[in-house]
Amino acid sequence: MLARVHTAALAGIDALSVIVEVDVGLGLPQTTIVGLPDAAVQEARERIKAAIANAGFVFPPRRIVVNLAPGDLRKAGPSFDLPIALGVLAASGQINPLALERYLFVGELGLAGELRPVAGAMCLALGARQQGLAAIVVPEANGAEAAVVSDVAVHPLASLREVARFLLDPDSYPPLRQDAAALLTQGVEGGPDLIDVRGQTLARRALEVAASGGHNLLLLGPPGSGKTMLARRLAGILPALNLEEALESTRIYSVAGLLARADSLVRQRPFRSPHQSVSVAALVGGGPAPRPGEVSLAHNGVLFIDEAPEFQRPVLEALRQPLEAGEVLISRARQALTFPARFALVLAANPCPCGFFGDPAVPCRCSPLQRQRYWARLSGPLLDRIDLQIRVERPRPEEITRLTPGEPSATVRARVEAARARQQARFAPVVGVRCNAHMEPAHLQRFCLPDAAGQSLLEGAVRALNLSARSADRILKVARTLADLEGSERIGRGHIAEALQFRTLERMQQVG
Repeated sequence: MLARVHTAALAGIDALSVIVEVDVGLGLPQTTIVGLPDAAVQEARERIKAAIANAGFVFPPRRIVVNLAPGDLRKAGPSFDLPIALGVLAASGQINPLALERYLFVGELGLAGELRPVAGAMCLALGARQQGLAAIVVPEANGAEAAVVSDVAVHPLASLREVARFLLDPDSYPPLRQDAAALLTQGVEGGPDLIDVRGQTLARRALEVAASGGHNLLLLGPPGSGKTMLARRLAGILPALNLEEALESTRIYSVAGLLARADSLVRQRPFRSPHQSVSVAALVGGGPAPRPGEVSLAHNGVLFIDEAPEFQRPVLEALRQPLEAGEVLISRARQALTFPARFALVLAANPCPCGFFGDPAVPCRCSPLQRQRYWARLSGPLLDRIDLQIRVERPRPEEITRLTPGEPSATVRARVEAARARQQARFAPVVGVRCNAHMEPAHLQRFCLPDAAGQSLLEGAVRALNLSARSADRILKVARTLADLEGSERIGRGHIAEALQFRTLERMQQVG
């Protein structure tokens, strides 16, 4: 007898339709799984056999062939356990095959028949909606995550036995409902606050500009100047996630298996800070079964690279493409996957190997050649993609001991949100542009034309500093953000001058 069960396979952050076909026929007892299964799917044979028996059913002592269609799509992970087990039960006459037609099933089986959570439940629920199925059955632990998807009834169940009871009487198991918009408005734990930062007027201004326009930032300074402290507070002054952004980030964390079971929606801007030992694959994504890397996990948030010159140069160079495109393309022999990667990059670095070049209190012990080699680890094309480049000095004693707190993150965030609102109104008819940093060169002629004095200053700076066309474009983008913070529609000379102030370190690797 033949049975068919709907399920899905993850490809990046998308769920592709898979039909599990199970045939129970005459022959020596054996189970064969075909359709490009990986090792985890092949091992499902033993898990399913024990789970069916321990759930009170009979594993048929017959020849069983399981086909995962389409045959040219790679199937990975244990999420196929439940649909294969249901196919075996239906093909052997223990459950009604017609009862399976309306649902998509996913779940890993334990030997006792319990359902264990799987990665990507939210993406699989989206796959059920795309397939036109009315409902999805998921492990109980994945219920809240999958229920964020609207227009699909989500039935979180605990075991194979409970799934069989559900198929007999679906009305006794009402679907789980979640209001994603309401979840997004629920309070979240407060993160690091700018009120803790003493002094650092220029650095605080740079953080505000970076948050307002979505710009990338380089913090250069000696050890103890507060670079890491500042970087960790950038996410707290970014505008709150809207529903579209929250769902995008949740899909990525769901596929990566990093979504907390108690929280079905990513509600805070991500902040990722990979270690210096990170590989290219871990940073941008990849692996035998491609997974999102740190750049994708930082989507809609902040990626912080501390002590950037200590990272391997190929790792840093891998950031160039996602910084420009806002996504990562991972190509394999059988498929090409795309992961979103639109983030604000923050690099922190010492000015030299010893860390004290230019420090008024501690003399530098590095030779010009050592400094040149140190900065050569950050290529010119990478620095070209950093909109704001500032030097962070160590706070003065009177600033360290000052008891008067600085401006809190909430106050700065209000100004940032006002600037972002102006950008959203400006870019409403432009597809793919949410803030000033996302503008393409064609948009600059439309939105970033300075007045005559500003144009003259920019031309002189390009000539004097030998700036690239990309650097000049980024100066205009930063100037546009500075004008937005002031509520000005026109970019003036003052905006260009302040934007140039944030580019004085882009040739530091040439300092002798």
